[in-house]
Amino acid sequence: MSSYPIDFVIIWVDGNDPQWQKERNKYRPDANTDSRACRYRDWDNLQYWFRGVEKFAPWVNNIFFVTWGHLPEWLNINHPKLKIIKHEDYIPKEYLPTFSSHTIELNLHRIKGLSEHFVYFNDDTFVIKKTKQKNFFKNGMPCDMAILHAHSHNENESFTFCAERSAGLLNQYFNKKKVLLNNFFKWFNLKYGRALISTFLNLPYKRFTGIWQQHLANSLCKSTIVELWEKEGKKLHETSSNKFRNYADFNQYIFKNWQLATGNFVPRSFKTGKSFVIRNNAELSRTTNYIKKQKGKMICINDEELSHDNFIKYKNAVIESFEKILPEKSGFEI
Repeated sequence: MSSYPIDFVIIWVDGNDPQWQKERNKYRPDANTDSRACRYRDWDNLQYWFRGVEKFAPWVNNIFFVTWGHLPEWLNINHPKLKIIKHEDYIPKEYLPTFSSHTIELNLHRIKGLSEHFVYFNDDTFVIKKTKQKNFFKNGMPCDMAILHAHSHNENESFTFCAERSAGLLNQYFNKKKVLLNNFFKWFNLKYGRALISTFLNLPYKRFTGIWQQHLANSLCKSTIVELWEKEGKKLHETSSNKFRNYADFNQYIFKNWQLATGNFVPRSFKTGKSFVIRNNAELSRTTNYIKKQKGKMICINDEELSHDNFIKYKNAVIESFEKILPEKSGFEI
């Protein structure tokens, strides 16, 4: 058992809520924003997030459930570990209303009662196997992977530009060579497995070209977010002011990258979890197989612009696989 509390934070939006839709429609996203349906589509599997936490991470201190205001009908709001947090409870009024996950996550440090050590989850990331505190924090430091990466432009321009801006911020404050030498065995660690190849390929570049992200739940120190706001408050204010995700935004990865650059982390295994983007039947099969066989401790499940029929089909298959490992209701369900 760790000597300090570790909280979980999860953000959630019910894209089917007519009141939320009405509020969202008041603001017309421009060409630079990401307002695709897949950003708000409900996979109807949130209950398995809570079941996974209760079964596989019972040591968690508090769960901060961040929401626009709506709540799942089945949620037991009286659970002693559950803290319901509305956007208005912690996000400055000048940024509200917001429909951007970037604004929501850049301001998490403002949540009243949040512990210094916390794990940030999007609602597409699940715990599917037994975990211990040391899988997320060790000796007070976040567990993470430090992998150099070069971001190339692809169909997801939003993420690419965010990653490039994050790398630019690192180069503003850190010398890449010194960072690697100061924490050599953290950056060149066998726990990263084949992902180390990316680091070696990017060694010739004098500056940070990017940091590879595993797209799982992220261990963060609240003090890291506070420090970045003190140093780069203007830039974070600009992102927080956007009603929708914008290609020029900063996102949560600036906090992760900062922890890596300062050496405030402990290497974790590449096999801790895996991220899937379900585009077809083959990828669906790999995703459901990963869940049912519990191949890692965490999984992230995403989709892209699926047709309605395919979305329903894939959603039901994912739910069925969760039922295999988490069939019983948790204390977080009525």
